[in-house]
Amino acid sequence: MSETTKFLLAEREIPESWYNLAADLPSPPPPPLDPATGRPLDPATLAPLFPHALIAQEMASERWIPIPEEVRSVYRLWRPTPLLRARNLEQRLGTPAHIYYKYEGVSPTGSHKPNTAVAQAFYNRAEGVRRLVTETGAGQWGSSLAFAGAMFGLEVQVFMVRVSYQQKPYRKALMETYGARCLPSPSPETAAGRRFLAEDPDHPGSLGIAISEAVEVAAQNPDAKYALGSVLNHVLLHQTVIGLEAMRQMEMAGEWPDVLVGCTGGGSNFAGLVFPFLGRSLREGRRLRVVAAEPAACPSLTRGVYAWDFGDSAGTTPLMKMHTLGSGFVPPGFHAGGLRYHGMAPMVSHLRELGLIEAVALGQRECFEAGVLFARSEGIVPAPEATHAVRAAIREAEAAREAREPRVILFNLCGHGHFDMQAYADFFAGRLEDRELTAEELARSLASLPRLR
Repeated sequence: MSETTKFLLAEREIPESWYNLAADLPSPPPPPLDPATGRPLDPATLAPLFPHALIAQEMASERWIPIPEEVRSVYRLWRPTPLLRARNLEQRLGTPAHIYYKYEGVSPTGSHKPNTAVAQAFYNRAEGVRRLVTETGAGQWGSSLAFAGAMFGLEVQVFMVRVSYQQKPYRKALMETYGARCLPSPSPETAAGRRFLAEDPDHPGSLGIAISEAVEVAAQNPDAKYALGSVLNHVLLHQTVIGLEAMRQMEMAGEWPDVLVGCTGGGSNFAGLVFPFLGRSLREGRRLRVVAAEPAACPSLTRGVYAWDFGDSAGTTPLMKMHTLGSGFVPPGFHAGGLRYHGMAPMVSHLRELGLIEAVALGQRECFEAGVLFARSEGIVPAPEATHAVRAAIREAEAAREAREPRVILFNLCGHGHFDMQAYADFFAGRLEDRELTAEELARSLASLPRLR
């Protein structure tokens, strides 16, 4: 088998600005609404939760947002990340397609999440915040914010979805190594957590519930702010360093992608790769195929409705127009914990409504099969979330083989699976089950969507 080809940028080529896709869209996404009035949200109402700089980025319309040098300085610990061509995988598949992947698993915490964690920690410290509170699913975000807190001298408290807290003990240990406090959610420390525990003492938790707990703590403590790892515009903005680097690296490779692929839960790693490419495509009037790969057990883009909904389960956040399964939806405990969210980022949802992206829902077992094939071909064990992107990329490569046509495929390998080996052990032992949302379950969940006045 031939060697994997790496395309590396010099340290000086770390992007100097983040890219804001809103500047190039044919129409803007609907703004968030105040649930009390049903009117567009006054940005000032977000001040108890976020620093002013992040609120401004959330509402920004300019194309480029400068990256502070202090943020770029921390980025230099692992950025630029490599772009690699998966030649061994191509040979195993017998495809004429060229498969490239942007590898974000080289970060200190093993995923793409520090790209925004570092930025959020910087802006909070700059405004005198001493403590950050957040939620996490599989733990990639929680460990990344813990790392960022250590870099900028901030206390970090993390509410981790209970089923992932039990499945992934080493993520908790990693957060504690960086100095954070990690709690299983729902927890007895918040009113929201106590409410869900009263309903079910063994509640598996959900990202929506963990968000409710984190928002409650941040709102009640003046020295604390809330940090979110996905969904919101400023989070997606910070992740665009991925795509900006990848564009330069594809030019180094002498090729340009025909198809972009990313796994989607809340939308951050997908947006990080896709938005810069999509913006260039829109500016130049060229069509680009973009595929969002999500779990069949939590299919917000493929089976959810495009509606106004809360970002959390307790109904404490603004209303966002997004593809949603209903904020009360509690997904089953499949291993891709970072993809267990009831809604999709409003910006990503808007792209789906504009017809600029496609979506596919994939089963858990076929994704782990793809992850194993990738590991045995390229040597990297993908995180359970990333196996969805691997599976979708393989589908594209197989389609190219059947059509006997060349195709350039680029996907985001958003993290490694070194903290998720129990998931692979369960796969090899035959303990993983595919779980699809039934029509009855979906209908019950959607029945709780808020009604605007």
